[in-house]
Amino acid sequence: MGSTASGKNGTWRNWGGNVSARPARAVMPASVDELAAAVRRAAEDGLKVKAVGTGHSFTSIAATDGVLIRPQLLTGIRAIDRDDMTVTVEAGTPLKRLNLALAREGLSLTNMGDIMEQTVSGATSTGTHGTGRESASIAAQIKGLELVTADGSVLTCSEKENPEVFAAARIGLGALGIVTAITFAVEPIFLLSAREEPMPFDRVLAEFDEHWAENEHFEFYWFPHTGSTNTKRNNRSAGPREPVGQVAGWIEDEFLSNGVFQAAQWVGRAAPATIPTIARISSKALSARTYTDIPYKVFTSPRRVRFVEMEFAVPREAVTGVLRELRTTVERSGLRISFPVEVRTAPADDITLSTASGRDSAYIAVHMVKGTPYQAYFTAAERIFTAHEGRPHWGKVHTRDAEYFAGVYPRFGEFTALRDRLDPDRLFQNDYLRRVLGS
Repeated sequence: MGSTASGKNGTWRNWGGNVSARPARAVMPASVDELAAAVRRAAEDGLKVKAVGTGHSFTSIAATDGVLIRPQLLTGIRAIDRDDMTVTVEAGTPLKRLNLALAREGLSLTNMGDIMEQTVSGATSTGTHGTGRESASIAAQIKGLELVTADGSVLTCSEKENPEVFAAARIGLGALGIVTAITFAVEPIFLLSAREEPMPFDRVLAEFDEHWAENEHFEFYWFPHTGSTNTKRNNRSAGPREPVGQVAGWIEDEFLSNGVFQAAQWVGRAAPATIPTIARISSKALSARTYTDIPYKVFTSPRRVRFVEMEFAVPREAVTGVLRELRTTVERSGLRISFPVEVRTAPADDITLSTASGRDSAYIAVHMVKGTPYQAYFTAAERIFTAHEGRPHWGKVHTRDAEYFAGVYPRFGEFTALRDRLDPDRLFQNDYLRRVLGS
């Protein structure tokens, strides 16, 4: 899984298949020194530079016609500090390798997203998150960063060292430099108990504040064309560990979540009129279940059906209104949506361009299967999200620009001023950054 190292004639494609680029050259540095040298060489040759992880972004944030830096060789744990409870990892380390390595050491991140294919730097640079009442995005768990800046020098930052860079670079969009190592806060490994339970859409909305307040991690999936949702509550548990049974797990996760889903997508593509019926059957096929396991086994799940996604963060108090508008829009539009809408939350954080910067947030994500026309649905959804000062996930489809962001991020100017200082010649520029940050 992940992007192809070099497709036909050196073309790079992202995971969702909706973005491609043809870099002038691709470099796979084996050390920070080699990466810094590659950055200096690109500048001498008048080429732009972009680092790309596994291509899990649906925007063209990593696309370049200049030098593409692939961090596969910059992986693994550099250091574990049990006094400070931090772990420092190389930027190209995939999240799943980090999760496994930490578990072996009896450690864990506090919170994470539901996919762990991405590299740590790709995930954090775009603001990847899970759901949480008090615990925030993966980037909010960063304690220190090392990055190679435009002049080829290596800059380290934390709350104490270069704090103004630290404030922005935790979710830096690849605009401030190339992240080479990340220090995360970790804690002793713990158990999470998950309860998954179907619930009517109207009830979830009516009780949303209670579910949010009573659970450490609350999320739900609504199946368009139905009044059904599946809710998931994760809370810390004293144990014992009771993982999902292998047979039940296969039936529920593989067959229902991926297999039936794949079949439904396939039938839906051939006969869109059947989608509402399939959605009703799929939503009814889910039954309540509980299981208890170590965090990454509860937070994350495999994603075998490839899709394209749009996700916006809205102020948490706006979430039920936004969802009602989305339902009305889908019902009136004649759209046929075969993928559930995902709803999660995050507490306010202090990262300059975090989607939760300075405000308690709810995330609403809409998906379409890879290769299907998603524009009509996403345009309708984006219109609703932006009417509520929504902030799009930096790695997911949206059409917002710098002018819009200056209005929804109070500290937007702080970020662009720092970029002017760290990358005055726009070595790390690409079309996407030109649009979202201005030139």
